[in-house]
Parts: sequence; structure tokens; C-alpha cells
Amino acid sequence: MKYVKHSFQKPIPYLDSTIIVEGSVSADFLQNFHLHEELNSFRAPAEQMKMLQKIASLPEGKVIIAYYGQTIVGYVVFSYPDPREHWSRFKMPDLLELGSIEVSRPFRGNQIAKRLLEVSFLDPTMEDYIVMTTLYYWHWDLKGTGLTIWQYRRIMENVMKSAGLICYPTNDPEIRSHPVNSLMARIGKNVPQSSIEKFDELRFQYR
Repeated sequence: MKYVKHSFQKPIPYLDSTIIVEGSVSADFLQNFHLHEELNSFRAPAEQMKMLQKIASLPEGKVIIAYYGQTIVGYVVFSYPDPREHWSRFKMPDLLELGSIEVSRPFRGNQIAKRLLEVSFLDPTMEDYIVMTTLYYWHWDLKGTGLTIWQYRRIMENVMKSAGLICYPTNDPEIRSHPVNSLMARIGKNVPQSSIEKFDELRFQYR
């Protein structure tokens, strides 16, 4: 039985098996899996799984997963910006936020993050959206990697650039609170100029 509207896969050889990157997937599809124990950057794995299922249930929600057997070892999620944040001010139907991307520590080094984004943008409907993401150093696994904030920023920026996201200037106070933070976005080729202008206004809302 197939649960997903759009299903794209990218196999990645790993040890004696294969990591499958697939999405977007439904909440029902996710019931067949559990999160790897080290996918805990944002909350405990069981709680994060509930969050993934909630996002997958949203009309605009997109969840792309990397799995090994029945274990999810990485994921990326897209949804409308949080209504409590100023990015949702215009309630733009064509503005999606890449809310989080995470890969379990033992599986890093296999370019899973890039493959997650690659599969995400295989979906042709992504050309209808501005996809934005905010890079905040306090979300990064600096302790687990031993990297400096600038080294980690370089990795995150390269991962995002692999999917066509680029850095955009903004005067958002939270992003500007530290020079390593950044706003990145990808404007789909079907996005109208009116939406691009609204996004520009959101970037410089604070004057």
C-alpha cells in the first residue's frame, strides 16, 4: 500500500545494506519506523517522531527521511513558518520554512544531509515556493563534532547551497545577534514577483 503523494528515493550504500532517502512521506508511513536514538538535537527521539508525524499531516507539510531497516537515521522537514514568528506575517501560501535537518552521528560522513535535500527538490512542486531556513549556531552539534562555529557554519552553508539555497541579507535581530547566524533561501522558478517582494519586505521588516 502506498501512502505518499510524491515518492522519490535515493539509495546510499552503507556497510552491508543500503540507506534509503525517501519523501515526502505521510504520517501513516512514518508509523512503520522509529528514530535512531541519537536523533536528539531538538527533543527526545520519541517526541521528535510525534513532531514529524504532525508535520507530515499538515496540508503543506513535507517530511523526507533517510532510513536503514526500520530506523530513521536522518530527516528534513518543511512547513509554513511558525505563526508566532514574523516570517508568517503575510500568511504567504508559497513561503515554506526548512525547519530542521538532522542526521544521526554514527551515520554522518555519508552525505545524507545533501541527499535529503536532493530528494526534497526532486518534487516539481517545490518550484512553486520560496524555501527559507535560518541557521542559528545554538542548534548545532558543536560538542559532538568538535568543530568551531565557523567550521560548522561552512558545512551547513555548503549543504544548503547543494540544493540551491543562497544567503540573503536581513536585519532580523535574532539572526543578527551573532555574525555566524544566517538566512538562506531558494526561490522557485514559478514564484511570482509579488511574493518575492513580500519576502524582501519580511527580510527587512525591522527598520
